[in-house]
Amino acid sequence: MPPLSASSPSSPSPLSPDAVVAALRAAGCVFAEDEARLILATARTPDELAAMVDRRITGLPLELVVGWAEFRGLRIAVEPDVFVPRRRTEFLVEQALALAPDAAVVVDLCCGSGAVGAALAAALGAPGRVELHAADIDPAAVRCARRNVAPYGGHVHAGDLFEALPGSLRGRVGILAANVPYVPSDEVGLLPPEARDHEPRGALDGGPDGLDVLRRVVAEAPHWLAPGGCLLVETSERQAPTALDAFTDSGLSARLVVSEELYTTVVVGLSRP
Repeated sequence: MPPLSASSPSSPSPLSPDAVVAALRAAGCVFAEDEARLILATARTPDELAAMVDRRITGLPLELVVGWAEFRGLRIAVEPDVFVPRRRTEFLVEQALALAPDAAVVVDLCCGSGAVGAALAAALGAPGRVELHAADIDPAAVRCARRNVAPYGGHVHAGDLFEALPGSLRGRVGILAANVPYVPSDEVGLLPPEARDHEPRGALDGGPDGLDVLRRVVAEAPHWLAPGGCLLVETSERQAPTALDAFTDSGLSARLVVSEELYTTVVVGLSRP
């Protein structure tokens, strides 16, 4: 499809809502009407609208087109080369809140955009009551996360897993959420283009069996959790038994929680009281 233009003579209303829907539908967008509403609400000028539609019909993920993703009722800013938060990960947040509704210290490890940390802090009553920390090894993710956790007084650290965190957090973390990469290396190429072509491989590739980063997190987590604190990690149904064993081997009391509706599996580990 040729690019849309605000001055195109081919249609009397080339940028009308109906024209935007038609362009998105022709490009294969399954939820063309919903996407059109978001794009129309975000664009500030006719030229910006045309540019946004052009970017979407050439395959740029909708969240990157509009610059944000909805996550648990929040608008999470996203940028190119940063992992876009998935709605299924809201299940992990809900489990964390159910387990530790009074958590005073929250850590969002492998934070990407910082969506999980922001959602937890918003629900727990930050800023002021909750000390929020997030960490990622990717500079683009760190920059993006700082925008999203700033309203909650959060701190974002650059570095490799726990090495990025202040040592003063050891033994104090009530909720440790780690949305680690868990796609096996040889399956990354099978992911949808939105992920495969537009998100950093490091946010997707979990090593040969997909659990390399998970194992590293689980091995160190008991040293950082407060008594009775919880670690939550998203994984796949196929990997769940092996992930559960890793939690148990680290000394955590572990179980699986599953959402059939969101098609997601979370491993939960509790430290000793």
